[in-house]
Amino acid sequence: MNATSEAAEANTLTTPDLLDSGPMLDSGRGAEGLERRLLVALCGGVLLATSWIGKLLGINPQIAQFPAFLGAVILVIPLLMGAWREIGRGRPSSDSLASLAVLAAMASGMYLAAGFLALFLWMANLILSRTAWGAQRAIRELLDLTPDVARRITSDGSEEDVSLSDISVGDKVRVRPGENLPVDGLVLRGTSNINQASLTGEAVPIEVAEGSEVYAGTTNLTGQIDLEVTAIAGETTIGKVEALIREAESSKTRRQELIEQLAGYYFWVVLMVAALVWFFTIRSTDEVIRSQAALRAITVLVVTCPGGLLISHPTAMVAAFAAAARLGIMIKQTRTLESAANVDTVVMDKTGTLTTGKFAVSRLSPAEGVEGATLLQAAADGEQHSNHPLARSILETAEKARIEPRPIEKYEELHGRGVVAHAADGDVHVGRWAWICELNPDVREEVEQVDAKLAGMSGVHVMQNGRYLGAVGLEDRLRRHASEAVAELRELGCRKVCIFTGDRLSVAKRVGQAIGVDAIEAECLPEEKHEELKYLIRRGHRTLVVGDGINDGPILATAEVGVAMGLSGSDIATNSAGVALMNDDLRHIPFLLSLARKSRRVISQNIAMSLMLAIIGLALAATGTILNLWLAPFYYALGYVVVIANSLRLVRFGEEFSEQEQERQRIEAQRVSKPVRQMASA
Repeated sequence: MNATSEAAEANTLTTPDLLDSGPMLDSGRGAEGLERRLLVALCGGVLLATSWIGKLLGINPQIAQFPAFLGAVILVIPLLMGAWREIGRGRPSSDSLASLAVLAAMASGMYLAAGFLALFLWMANLILSRTAWGAQRAIRELLDLTPDVARRITSDGSEEDVSLSDISVGDKVRVRPGENLPVDGLVLRGTSNINQASLTGEAVPIEVAEGSEVYAGTTNLTGQIDLEVTAIAGETTIGKVEALIREAESSKTRRQELIEQLAGYYFWVVLMVAALVWFFTIRSTDEVIRSQAALRAITVLVVTCPGGLLISHPTAMVAAFAAAARLGIMIKQTRTLESAANVDTVVMDKTGTLTTGKFAVSRLSPAEGVEGATLLQAAADGEQHSNHPLARSILETAEKARIEPRPIEKYEELHGRGVVAHAADGDVHVGRWAWICELNPDVREEVEQVDAKLAGMSGVHVMQNGRYLGAVGLEDRLRRHASEAVAELRELGCRKVCIFTGDRLSVAKRVGQAIGVDAIEAECLPEEKHEELKYLIRRGHRTLVVGDGINDGPILATAEVGVAMGLSGSDIATNSAGVALMNDDLRHIPFLLSLARKSRRVISQNIAMSLMLAIIGLALAATGTILNLWLAPFYYALGYVVVIANSLRLVRFGEEFSEQEQERQRIEAQRVSKPVRQMASA
């Protein structure tokens, strides 16, 4: 796909289809479709009003009925189209019952009643479609944040406004205060504050300077910045969000499929009940009651339409997706959210998940007879082409020590073990201590002695030309809310919280004791992590896995719920996971479980209320005393209103979480700035 088509696709997201199972909610997308349908309803309504006024004025009934017949035909056509689609899918449902009711009224010669019935049913669905479209728009607004035009800096330093389709990776772009960023990039010049709330849910802006990463769709608040473009269109962070939403659109859970199957049987049950109501009413000895047989049967068809039942699941899911997106939690599929409600075991990676992943070299531990500079030189030579966080930290330390990596002829990265750099003067192996011992068993004792000096640190061991040089010890910091997240998981009833890591056992123990986990599996290769997870699943654990690296891909895909830490991390981890967190606050994990359980309760309530309203409506319509044909459409709409109103409660779920975080950040900012003010006054 070329840049032009990518840019066009990135800005033309169709309205999500999560509500397509509801009657008439799939005929027309967005505002334009609703306006066209409103125009058709208006034309039909004018014809019905003309017939009704003509009847009041005493015009010949045959003449007065013609506009009513014409209006009923116009208004029943969309219902018939919806019914045809339902029958084509093999699932006759709400549109089929509504069409049958209108056709039955027309066959009975009640053209005005049939027309107004079709009008009321259609208008109710128009209003409800608009409401549902508004709920989905809470997610879609994320995708409208990227501007269509970028300010590109030319080779002579001047500016030119160009379409996003003309921007390429490596171009330089200027963003002024108050503008949204059109691309992902690295800051080349300038400092500013960036509001990333649209992506991360964090209300407090972040400070950026030269070398900082910034993302499309975020807002530049204070200063002018020049960027080097690193991603455009669908490759940007917000473009990945669009991809997640697109994937969520087409997914259905087993519960939703069960509801649709139930609605298919429900159609025939309602049809049979309506026939029974007609049969027993027509056999009444009271002539007045006998004359109401058709009206009562038609009313039963209308009030027992399963529309509320059909949208009970998708409306709740749309609202839950909106609540999650507000906090920077992107859920790929509805089945993922449903599975999260049953999670009882959480498995977390250590580096980059429980810890920041920003390592700093704390100690050089050379082998006997080796200089520290020699060790650092060899480590830098081996790691110069690696993207691993440990490698970047080693290279930064070497740069500060004015050590330049030497050229290498060939480079290999062995998954879960380390790297091999083939240079003119020999091979350099950099990686795990077990791998070094595997390559040269004679150095095991020496490796163990060096490794013992790195207690609590992550050790990167180095061997050059078969000679063991020592290890580089690195440390990273625990994430701020890691212990709070684990405590909240326990409050939610999780019976086990584990750490699976490829790091050393002493390092993993230090982290595990700090946050209070139940089990630690350390020094694991990716395939060993996978086997450990499958063992938990075989034991009946319902698992959620949190990770961020390439080596976490297999277990993220195997777990019932996989959560990737940040879209800017490993693409393999993000693609394997069912959920992507746009920020690094681990408290979003228990929030996700709470949201899933709340969504499950709301869906159960929706189903119960829909069935209860159908049963009550059936009883009232069968007697014909309280609920007649003219009130039936309003009762029909009541089911939708109740379900949508109950589902939309989920949209606000988590607002308290956001407010608490904003208050905490405000207090922390005041705490940090207070000593500065005191120093200034002194």
